[in-house]
Amino acid sequence: MGATPDYREFRLPLETLMEPATDCPLHYLDYQGGAARVGIGYRDTPPFDASPSDTVAMPDTAAAVTAPWCVTLLSPAATLEQLRALLGFFREQGWALQAADTLSRARERTVIRFQLQAELEFNPARHACLQLAERLGVDLVLQAGVTQQPPRLAGFDMDSTLIDAEVIDELARITGIGDRVAAITEAAMRGELDFRQSFKKRMALLQGFSEQRLADIAPQLPIKEGARELLQALRALGCKTAILSGGFTYFAHYLQREKLAVDFVHANELEFADGVLTGEVIEPIVDGQRKRILLEQMAAEHGLALESVIAVGDGANDIPMLNLGALGIAIHPKPKVRLEAPQAITHFGLDAALYLFGLNDQQIALLQAD
Repeated sequence: MGATPDYREFRLPLETLMEPATDCPLHYLDYQGGAARVGIGYRDTPPFDASPSDTVAMPDTAAAVTAPWCVTLLSPAATLEQLRALLGFFREQGWALQAADTLSRARERTVIRFQLQAELEFNPARHACLQLAERLGVDLVLQAGVTQQPPRLAGFDMDSTLIDAEVIDELARITGIGDRVAAITEAAMRGELDFRQSFKKRMALLQGFSEQRLADIAPQLPIKEGARELLQALRALGCKTAILSGGFTYFAHYLQREKLAVDFVHANELEFADGVLTGEVIEPIVDGQRKRILLEQMAAEHGLALESVIAVGDGANDIPMLNLGALGIAIHPKPKVRLEAPQAITHFGLDAALYLFGLNDQQIALLQAD
């Protein structure tokens, strides 16, 4: 989890970071009150006209958030040039940097949170961040400062979110109609087809699939990177979690029972007759609007304000619930969803969402050790 051996720390004014210099790996940045501590990697000549300082260990807890807005940089290979581009972007937007701290300085990821004093319109600001993120090859996540806290209720899509598969496509592939069903699924996830209609069409094509084969498939479902870690951490934080899926309770309950720390399941019921699927649909179908309604109902049942609720998904039918609570995190989303979801993570697994709750690597490690 540590940085590469050849990094050095510099303590200097933030303005110095904006001056042209040789690009190099960026391991961390901490900024408060005009002074910055920056850890960079270089081999020969340092990029600043300054002497390196003694490095300081990463703090056990993340800094308190007091600014109205935060932008979190998540980079697989952060560089000084990425930092300059981001600081320049903040200036162009008229967003004043109040503070910055590093939530992860792991070898495979650098996560830096920037606290901003700004009066901004969320959607235009979010789209501007997305455009810069795409150019830099990073994730830039904009959120209100008050949302930098652990949630108390989290709703998760299942297919392509908690698992790396679309179950209905897998069933169709086994029966030899994979291409036909996958095309319908893709159109629905892109928002080109109504989910209810597409779901009924796909189910009709699966008539005759045996229940025994479902039992064989369930253990083979690949778990999404970071799903176990995120759900374990949320449970340790006292957050209730739910699967809200347009997929099937058969597989969601298997995941809950055998694989993932999930408290509640709401998904579609499969109808069987004589041990095989009938191809019929049992109402109510869990579509995008029903996911949102179910999450809202669960919050009310537990006496929770929506400010303590989050949702995580990847497809067009997740958009309603992603726009319900404090955070709506699209994980490896389809292009339409990336544009419409309040927050998006494209370069990392599900556990990267923990940084959006104001946690750093030390705190996350303690939660996952419980």
